[in-house]
Amino acid sequence: MSRYRLQPTQVQAAALLEHCRHARFVWNLAAEQSSFWKPGRGPAPGFAEQCRQLTEARAEYAWLRAGSAIVQQQALKDFARAMAQFFARTHRKPTFRRRGQNEGFRIVAFKKEDVRRLSRNVGEVKIPKVGWVRFRWSRAVPDGAKSFRVNRDQLGRWFVAFAVAPEPIARPCSGEVVGVDRGVAVSAALSTGELLRVPTLRAVERARLLKLIRQLARARKGSKRRDDVRTAIGRLRAGETARRKDWVEKVTTSLARRFDVIGVEDLRIGNMTRSARGTIEAPGRNVRQKAGLNRSILSASWGRLVMRLEDKAPGRVIKVNPAFTSQRCSVCGVVDGKARESQAAFRCRSCGHAGNADVNAAKNIEVIAAGHAVNARGGDRKTGPGNREPQLVLRPV
Repeated sequence: MSRYRLQPTQVQAAALLEHCRHARFVWNLAAEQSSFWKPGRGPAPGFAEQCRQLTEARAEYAWLRAGSAIVQQQALKDFARAMAQFFARTHRKPTFRRRGQNEGFRIVAFKKEDVRRLSRNVGEVKIPKVGWVRFRWSRAVPDGAKSFRVNRDQLGRWFVAFAVAPEPIARPCSGEVVGVDRGVAVSAALSTGELLRVPTLRAVERARLLKLIRQLARARKGSKRRDDVRTAIGRLRAGETARRKDWVEKVTTSLARRFDVIGVEDLRIGNMTRSARGTIEAPGRNVRQKAGLNRSILSASWGRLVMRLEDKAPGRVIKVNPAFTSQRCSVCGVVDGKARESQAAFRCRSCGHAGNADVNAAKNIEVIAAGHAVNARGGDRKTGPGNREPQLVLRPV
């Protein structure tokens, strides 16, 4: 998606917020219907049935009828797509949307004449029941866009994103393969020895964030001071999110341009970041520590890194089984559970090889990915130092 900064007037911003309320209301109704379903009760209403119910609701309620039917129907379609991804086990089950956190809507049937350029840095987009809304023309609007999405972040900034399939990056045809090991201390370790880390808040910013969080806990609900503190917190976190997305885009573009095949671990991030709270009957253990680990994993952008790699290098990203990649020696292939002496140190007790633990795992991923790529082409891979089959030898510990 190509995203641009919207510049609505106060009247237009109020109309956009009304669209967001309608989209959130329709989405939450669909989520509520889905939550009522139980085995043996019959199928939950699908997209077609929900559209019929929406038509009846619009005929009965004037406030809903005053909104855009396109916005409301697309909210139902987005929910149906989210449920399909949940049943395909690629995404989590969609949840209720909250005011101030999930503000946005989608417009389809977008035509080329619905966007125009006014000057060098200013353009306009036509939004149903709102009219022409200006946005910052930071780059040319991509051709072939059939829909766009309008979002509002926690700071009150509006954005418009035109949906268009990005052009994949051309294969360099260098024959090089790279393994990428994702971690917490090191966000991405490459088999070439490079250690990449997601940029986070600086020490001064972290101290300010902690101070603001404490002020928020003492502020009275509904007060202006509380709103000001929440805005300041949102500004810091929005900056951190922007840095993280920028880092992911730059890293994935670099990898797609440099390597023919990119190997990554096939991680189940949803399962890895699941809460350890447990239930009342069986409460979990080390819940606070697990919550901190979950936040670290999510802030490292593991999922977004692979998603953008697949977008920019389709067919060249190979997901390998993560079993024993961090315990196997990349030189001799022996698996030893005690070879990883610390988070960063790896020392093989069989051949004496020592090095960075994340780079060692990335090299193992590279070997497996190279083997999968050769097998997919139907070729034979010669055995050598760089193209050696991993030895699945378990050393007793």
